[in-house]
Amino acid sequence: MEGKYGMNSNKKEFVQRFGVFPRILHLMMVVSFLTLAVTGMALKFASEAWAETIADLFGSFVVLGVLHRIGAVITVLYFGLNLIHIFQNWSKSDKSSLRFCTDKDSILPGPNDLKELIQTFKWFFGMGPQPQYGRWTYWEKFDFLAVFWGVFVIGGTGLCLWFPEWFTKFIPGYWINIATIIHSDEALLATGFIFTIHFFNTHLRPEKFPMDLVIFTGNIHVDELKHERPREYEQLVSENKLDGMLCEGAPRGLVISAYIFGFTALTIGLSLVFGIIYTMLFVYM
Repeated sequence: MEGKYGMNSNKKEFVQRFGVFPRILHLMMVVSFLTLAVTGMALKFASEAWAETIADLFGSFVVLGVLHRIGAVITVLYFGLNLIHIFQNWSKSDKSSLRFCTDKDSILPGPNDLKELIQTFKWFFGMGPQPQYGRWTYWEKFDFLAVFWGVFVIGGTGLCLWFPEWFTKFIPGYWINIATIIHSDEALLATGFIFTIHFFNTHLRPEKFPMDLVIFTGNIHVDELKHERPREYEQLVSENKLDGMLCEGAPRGLVISAYIFGFTALTIGLSLVFGIIYTMLFVYM
């Protein structure tokens, strides 16, 4: 379990990238998304055998509906807490709101991300060196914005389906049918993206296979940081912040728990994707 960079080393060879609060938010996100994806896709494809198996496992489709709403409440909760966390980071940064949003270290996309995207494709085809990634990569920023898109689009339409009588006081009734289509298809897109593209970018790429533990343990080995995010490493060194962020490796129990949790999520996600692909290719076509 020690891995390439000796996860359980007692020496201060690791950099603390994420504190406890962001890791809790991510855990809430994973749990809520898995709940929403499994229950939502089972309800969407309710006539399929694999969906009926999921319903039987939890008790009934009615139970799946209740769990789906619980997942939605958790989503709204972590989304609100995340906004508070971003506001706190901005308040501590002594930067203007514009600079905070446009800085190279911002979680929001900027011109430098387009540059690194082009550099990445050149690197893939051996036409240039690996980009000097910083605190956030362009695909991580895309994932971040995808959460906002999902909360507003999927969450907003989901509320219409949850409380149709109240919403139809202000909107025409046929909009509920439109909301059903948007909610269902956007959720299908999000599920497919997270369990394929996101899983690959984060965990299944060769440098991280079989799993990137940083969001679970909070720390990353100094050599790993220097290799993967040289711009962030150089910035920490130049600002004399690196020494203050050094820490010991994560406890073995936490590493083992992270692997178990991560592989469980991966298994559930890929199984769900296979069920969806099978249904779309061999049943609906």
